[in-house]
Amino acid sequence: MGCASSINISERVGYQSGKESEDSHSPQQTNTTQHQGNPASGLPLKTTSCKVLLVFAKEDSQSNGFCWACEKANFRCSTARTPESALECFSEKHHDLVIIDHRHSRHFDAEALCRSIRAVNSSENTVIVAVVKRPDREEASVMPLINAGFNRRYVENANMMACYNELLQLEHGEVRAQFKLRAGNAIFTALEQSQEAIEITSEDQVIQYVNPAYESVMGYQRGELIGKEIKEVPKSEKNKPDLLETINSCIRKGKEWQGIYYAKKKNGDSIQQNVKITPVIGQGGKIRHYVSINWPLNDNNKIDKSTEHVQAESQTEIQSSKHKDRRKGSLDVRSTTSRGSDGSSQRRHSSMARIHSMTIEAPITKVINIINAAQESSPMPVAEALDRVLEILRTTELYSPQLGTKDEDPHTNDLVGGLMTDGLRRLSGNEYILSTKQPHPSHLASPLSLNDIPPRIAATMENEDSWDFDIVNLEAATMKRPLTYLGMKIFSRFGVCEFLNCPEATMRSWLQVIEANYHSSNSYHNSSHAADVLHATAYFLCKERVKESLDPIDEVAALIAATVHDVDHPGRTNSFLCNAGSELAILYNDTAVLESHHAALAFQITTRDDKCNVFKNMERNEYRTLRQAIIDMVLATEMTKHFEHVNKFVNSINKPLAALEENGGNGDEESVKSVLTSPENRILVKRMLIKCADISNPCRPLELCIEWAGRISEEYFAQTDEEKRQGLPVVMPVFDRNTCSIPKSQISFIDYFITDMFDAWDAFADLPNLMQHLDNNFKYWKGLDDRKLHSLRPPPE
Repeated sequence: MGCASSINISERVGYQSGKESEDSHSPQQTNTTQHQGNPASGLPLKTTSCKVLLVFAKEDSQSNGFCWACEKANFRCSTARTPESALECFSEKHHDLVIIDHRHSRHFDAEALCRSIRAVNSSENTVIVAVVKRPDREEASVMPLINAGFNRRYVENANMMACYNELLQLEHGEVRAQFKLRAGNAIFTALEQSQEAIEITSEDQVIQYVNPAYESVMGYQRGELIGKEIKEVPKSEKNKPDLLETINSCIRKGKEWQGIYYAKKKNGDSIQQNVKITPVIGQGGKIRHYVSINWPLNDNNKIDKSTEHVQAESQTEIQSSKHKDRRKGSLDVRSTTSRGSDGSSQRRHSSMARIHSMTIEAPITKVINIINAAQESSPMPVAEALDRVLEILRTTELYSPQLGTKDEDPHTNDLVGGLMTDGLRRLSGNEYILSTKQPHPSHLASPLSLNDIPPRIAATMENEDSWDFDIVNLEAATMKRPLTYLGMKIFSRFGVCEFLNCPEATMRSWLQVIEANYHSSNSYHNSSHAADVLHATAYFLCKERVKESLDPIDEVAALIAATVHDVDHPGRTNSFLCNAGSELAILYNDTAVLESHHAALAFQITTRDDKCNVFKNMERNEYRTLRQAIIDMVLATEMTKHFEHVNKFVNSINKPLAALEENGGNGDEESVKSVLTSPENRILVKRMLIKCADISNPCRPLELCIEWAGRISEEYFAQTDEEKRQGLPVVMPVFDRNTCSIPKSQISFIDYFITDMFDAWDAFADLPNLMQHLDNNFKYWKGLDDRKLHSLRPPPE
């Protein structure tokens, strides 16, 4: 939170000039448009004085030019000097136009500020302009500005009339268009609440919209009607044979038709209605839509608002993408109507108020809005059931399965408790202080090159592009320094040095110093594990689907993230560090302690010495993008969000791709490409990739699977021993070296974490060999467990 002195907002309110001069043509003198005849010619609504927010870190001639222009145009103008004050001012006043200084990145990040404003729900119809420097050489692309949320750019020009002309064009163009869109949301709300049955069709008489009153009268749900031609809907036999022809002849000439018409309800009954059909003239002066308003003639058919049903909320999703605020507006109206007079609506008003007080409407907020609306018209048992649903949705553990009692499967419970919590928080008097020591220097006197690799080591790495590559052999051949050698070869294969524009010697030095900061004393979390994860990452990056999804910068980020993802790991879990009150746990507030440390230390090691700074020659923005991707992937290895990452991958990528393939063989190429390459989905692919690489041991050939199982078990045994010595809570009691069944622990790990994740990853990347290994390894552990064996291997015959 910033202190009050950091907020600098000055208010400049425009004044009315008494002169009959150029001011008489200001926007506020011409903003009321009279519309006659066809209502499609525009919305007969009066705009209010345009509200402008100027965001400039310092006062200069450019900001003064816009201030003067706002006064001349009679616009209400506010000025903010910092992103914080800009957001505060915008949240309070909801400006129509925001002008942000994009010329000086040292003051603040204009694009980040624009994205923050766009995250505010009320910014949907706000026009945001970037003031940019006059280009010295080539004209720059506007795509970064558009992607950040800007509508327009203004090349710096402090001339006051230039600023004034820009404001006039914006007000008469984008700002007025956004005003009409805003008004359109209100009109759709009115349609939804109208007691008349309303139907809107296209010029080809394809049904595009019906309101809830229409559904109530006719017995249809709008999903059954939208997209159908009028002629496909059953007609009543009570109308005169030539009536339809008469109606069509009239409206196709652009004339309104009104009269008595019998409509056929879904149940087959005929209903007599007074119908008014109005053609709507659109682009090119042609009829683009027909609006039909229907009044039932007898009282028995009058529409009672209480008959509006929940389906209207779910079926209108087809409209909500264009009119985001419409349903929210409808909910506000409905919560104050007489519906629910039995008192049930009052019980839900408090939760409704909480929902509507949110300024950022996340997807979960929309879900809760829909459920609240459903409760409004539901019987009490359904409303109470939906209350329980809302309670579940308000928890933060939406993606974490709930286990049964501890007696059911202690191995799974202990494993999940150890990996998916940040500690039991039951601190004893003895606090285990794990210091944040200085990083290790490299032990190698001079970097090696690919040409310097000894033949024995080179021979060990010949098949490094195969999934069955034996990392344990490389560990022995390199005297426990596999990461440097394998990293050199893989990075060379992927052209990482070329991408980073760094010399090979710098990359070698970097790999050596990173490896030196892994603890060789750890049985599992050492540089061999890092090399194993790097190998799996490189293998996955070569899969066709993955290559289609990721860009070169994503590949480089993945390889670097795999290399550093466990650097300086102490061989203890996050839960242990939190319970012990370690310095790292205190530093990172008991949240993603190790993962945050790995990412931070990796960049500290890299950037402190030019000899190993592989990022030194990168362009600033590209470095920031790469850095964010690396950090995101390292943090994704934290197990508390395991199920969230997997579920998002399945729902955002697996299911849409499967649907496309079912609908048309391999699916429409453009649609598939859209799923694969959207920025959000690329992030999910990278997270899933490193997660699978990190815990891929059960999918390795059996001997490697057994080796890694022994190593992780030993590390957990050592942690349990230390917890007992220190008097700390024992996080995973089942990992007692005297009683633990390693086969049971592996079966639980595969069942709970591995199977679903690799099923999803295999469906995406096509990995039949891994799935075969997984099946074989599971059978191996099951065979040992069936024989009541606790060891890694069966006893010799």
